[in-house]
Amino acid sequence: MTIARTFLLGAAFAALSALAQAAPAQATTYVVDPSHTRVYWETRHFGTSTHRGRFDSVEGSIALDRDSGRGEVSISIATASVSSGVPALDNVLRGKGFLASEEHPTAYFVAHQLRFDGERLSELRGEFTLRGVSRPLELRSEHFGCRTDERLKREVCGGDFEAEILRSEFGSTFGLPFVGDKVRLLIAVEAIRQ
Repeated sequence: MTIARTFLLGAAFAALSALAQAAPAQATTYVVDPSHTRVYWETRHFGTSTHRGRFDSVEGSIALDRDSGRGEVSISIATASVSSGVPALDNVLRGKGFLASEEHPTAYFVAHQLRFDGERLSELRGEFTLRGVSRPLELRSEHFGCRTDERLKREVCGGDFEAEILRSEFGSTFGLPFVGDKVRLLIAVEAIRQ
């Protein structure tokens, strides 16, 4: 074998090896299970008690590549699905002073920066859109795990995530300062592997 041929074979092998390392790993896709996913909220009321409620209509998809620590998350929330347990209050929350559900029927969270602690998804960094206004948002994982669902014969992953927003940053200033500006979000999500 000539030196030139050895050099060419070595260069070809190095190029193929570099391409293999640069090729993106295959992400696993999950679809959010709406029957096991809720977005809960809480905020102070007149500086005394804490009002709590939830959004009942949540959809989305998640793509995870645990090997590379990368992925994408896309969640949509129907703002009219807000439920505080008090129908009259729900109507106020859907109105222009708070969620403006008629003009902005959907809130979105989209994340492209995921952080893992080993196998556990620990943090999502992305953008939250509410009332047509988008702001950076970081969701912190309180718990994350996966299991095989015997009924579905598929992997189900899920967890509990937490974040805080200032509603005034999204144009919701009605009732300030008596109704709190800071809103704590608690997201309980389960998603089914496709």
